[in-house]
Amino acid sequence: MSSNELSDVRTDHRLQDAVLDSADVEAFLNELCRHAAGALGDREEILCGITLLRERKAATVASSSERAREMDEVQYKFDDGPCLSAARNQTTVHVADVNQEEHWADYIGAVADRGMQSILAVPFDLMGDAKAALNLYADRAHKFTDETVERAAAYAAEAARSLRLAVRIAHHSEIAEDLRTAMESRTAIDIAIGVIMCQSRCSQTEAFEFLKKASSHRNIKLRELAVQIVASAGQAAEPTTHFDR
Repeated sequence: MSSNELSDVRTDHRLQDAVLDSADVEAFLNELCRHAAGALGDREEILCGITLLRERKAATVASSSERAREMDEVQYKFDDGPCLSAARNQTTVHVADVNQEEHWADYIGAVADRGMQSILAVPFDLMGDAKAALNLYADRAHKFTDETVERAAAYAAEAARSLRLAVRIAHHSEIAEDLRTAMESRTAIDIAIGVIMCQSRCSQTEAFEFLKKASSHRNIKLRELAVQIVASAGQAAEPTTHFDR
């Protein structure tokens, strides 16, 4: 293994360790964008964002600055542009001079009005349904040279494994949070059913049917009504379920 290859492996491992050590995946990705902007900017300020496509929806999951996020979000309004094309088609897209670009006319006009003159978008290989791209913006035409394009592609390839790990962690966190919310809702409903059973001397099935009808009649969510019933019975206002984290 050459010294350059060994350096890439070490960098890749450091990025993965940073994902695992970070309590906030979003914070890690924002830092990754800031690092990319600094590493690829050649002492000139550039903007950097990461666009993630999942379940046909596009979102900026990280950015080097608020302005970088704004540049990405301009693209989403048109549902097309160099960064979305890079992510969707998994190909590098380089707009050397927005004033000479013939594609995405509406989008190009919008970013030009915001001072951007050149754009570079490089895909991440996430090896799954999700797709992503590293988006770079500069306020000078022809900012991104052939060498910069190569370096950006190498950077994206190096960071791809860490991004895959971050996306996977975020996905599992979303599932865990959905489960936690569902279980907490179930706790409130079960306690409310018990209250109704005691007060009305009815069965569990009858109490649940009563709760559903009352929810529909009052046009209020079942869990919200359950919390109100529990509170009125002198229990905790917000029943909780305890989880081992």
